[in-house]
Amino acid sequence: MAATGVLPFVRGVDLSGNDFKGGYFPEHVKAMTSLRWLKLNHTGLCYLPEELAALQKLEHLSVSHNSLTTLHGELSGLPCLRAIVARANSLKNSGVPDDIFQLEDLSVLDLSHNQLTECPRELENAKNMLVLNLGHNSIDTIPNQLFINLTDLLYLDLSNNKLESLPPQMRRLVHLQTLILNDNPLLHAQLRQLPAMTALQTLHLRNTQRMQSNLPTSLESLVNLADVDLSCNDLSRVPECLYTLGSLRRLNLSSNQISELSLCIDQWTQLETLNLSRNQLTSLPSAICKLTKLKKMYLNSNKLDFDGIPSGIGKLANLEEFMAADNNLELIPESLCRCSKLRKLVLNKNRLVTLPEAIHFLTDVEVLDVRENPNLVMPPKPAERTSEWYNIDFSLQNQLRLAGASPATVAAAAAGK
Repeated sequence: MAATGVLPFVRGVDLSGNDFKGGYFPEHVKAMTSLRWLKLNHTGLCYLPEELAALQKLEHLSVSHNSLTTLHGELSGLPCLRAIVARANSLKNSGVPDDIFQLEDLSVLDLSHNQLTECPRELENAKNMLVLNLGHNSIDTIPNQLFINLTDLLYLDLSNNKLESLPPQMRRLVHLQTLILNDNPLLHAQLRQLPAMTALQTLHLRNTQRMQSNLPTSLESLVNLADVDLSCNDLSRVPECLYTLGSLRRLNLSSNQISELSLCIDQWTQLETLNLSRNQLTSLPSAICKLTKLKKMYLNSNKLDFDGIPSGIGKLANLEEFMAADNNLELIPESLCRCSKLRKLVLNKNRLVTLPEAIHFLTDVEVLDVRENPNLVMPPKPAERTSEWYNIDFSLQNQLRLAGASPATVAAAAAGK
């Protein structure tokens, strides 16, 4: 009895991981009249328990990873409800009740990983919505009126749907900080709305059929944009509009057809992560050495050789990860070993014959992957560290000569063959 007397004062309960498949639900929950949050994830629920009706102060309800086909029930009768998280269920269009969008305080809605083919009807009435996740459904159109009222949105995820276009009214989302549109067939969408979204910090457009011709010519108004993902698209070069983004910290351009980089990359002074894997790069511009805040550089599966990596790469004093697997590297510049913070150096599937002796001075390296370099001979460890390795002839022919290559090989390298 004493425990039951405490129930009205309980503020939150996590019942996740229990088995409610058989229709059993603890009736004591309805005695928790002061409950603010309730988690029922991974419980096998097929419908919402009627006990919810008693929880008039409930603000946050999470029913993710269940077997719900409908949210019809008592939700619209919970006046304080702010957040409904129902991701990874079996919800179809008819399973989302119109009346929940009349809830005055509803600001978070997650219906991702369900079976929706259209936006929930009446969603535009949820005027206080801040976080909306409709990703991983089969939605093919966004109603024009949706963003007329939802102008306070901070986070919008429409990824993994079947969208071919976006309504021009999206330009009204001037407070939006995160926009995720990955894996939609947006071939003919010009995205002219983007420059108006001046609060954007994160923009993900992975696998959306982006080309030079369907990106805005300028994004200079997006002064807060720090995270851009344009991977898995059809870009033949880095879009010009990216070079004006001085706040960029993370840029993913992997899996495109980019064959060269402009010297303008030196404008990315805040960049910390650069992913250029799976492109057609044969060389990196010397300007990349000016990105002194860079921590992670991914260059796997390109066409880089020794001459394609600037000798000044040692200026990247904050570099922690350098990954250049599956390229044409015979050697790596000695200066790379001046990046004293390197923790991960991945060079497998190249043509390496040796590594600089200074590799032994990288005491913080946790991963050194040089597999599938059949001619690789590791250098001996120097007797003591000296300053001499800071003054190295960086030419390919000299590095080959130091590695013991035949005179014919050195001569071929000198001739550029």
